Amino acid sequence: MTTYTRIDPLDAPEPQGGYTQALAVEGASKLLFVSGQIPETRDGKVPDDFESQCRLVWSNILAALRAADMDVSNLVKVTTYLSDRRYADVNGAVRREILGGHRPALTVIIAEIYDSRWLLEIEAVAAD
Repeated sequence: MTTYTRIDPLDAPEPQGGYTQALAVEGASKLLFVSGQIPETRDGKVPDDFESQCRLVWSNILAALRAADMDVSNLVKVTTYLSDRRYADVNGAVRREILGGHRPALTVIIAEIYDSRWLLEIEAVAAD
């Protein structure tokens, strides 16, 4: 049986915004590495606004998890690349909504994104 233990040491900063400092995974028999998911539909459409793009990216992540017989509770690490710091609050709100009470390890990076239409990209690691 896989167990997930949140590790938030008292001598490190308290996690802000819905993540944990570290997540220990024990007994996992499967790891899933989800490549950077982009805000694009299968037919190449990209929403104009950030929130719609963010929800589409999470939809793509959820699809990869489902295809591997996993769900958000299996996420152990999420890395988000934002094209601009101004999207941080909306990004965090959507992520917390999608993840519910689950708190994987998390990194958010402000970076230039490969396609100028994309306002974010998210990659993830899941374990079962």
